Order: sequence, then structure tokens, then C-alpha cells
Amino acid sequence: MKPIVTEKAVMMIEAQNTLTFETSKIRSKEEIKKEFEEIFNVKAHKIRTLIKGNKKYAYIKLKKQFPAIDIATKLGLM
Repeated sequence: MKPIVTEKAVMMIEAQNTLTFETSKIRSKEEIKKEFEEIFNVKAHKIRTLIKGNKKYAYIKLKKQFPAIDIATKLGLM
């Protein structure tokens, strides 16, 4: 998983508590959620995926008690 840093992605972190990652096209939502929760030790509320071109993007909305901005800071996105 590779974090996405665009203006839209940063706005989603601040407004919707959502992080955006580029991931493998063959991974399921459950696999993405499990890997994300293990790596960052947080709970995901909802996962949405988008396949655009030859890439798959995962939008991971965190539960309210886990601020996405904290994870973004750890990753150096903010």
C-alpha cells in the first residue's frame, strides 16, 4: 500500500477522517482493511475502492476515535 498525497486526499483527511492509498488490483476490501489495521493499530470504519486505469485506490474511513490526521503525520503527509 502506498499513500496518496494530493490536494483532494489532504482535504479528505481533514474533512472526512479518510486516508487514500494506492494498492494492488487483486486485493479485496477485507484484505486491505486487515493489513491497514495491523500496520497502524487502528480500526477502519469503511473501505471504498476505485479502479482507475491500471491502478486501484482504497479510501479508508477511520472510526471517530482514531483521527486520520495522526496517521497522516506519522507517514509524513502533513
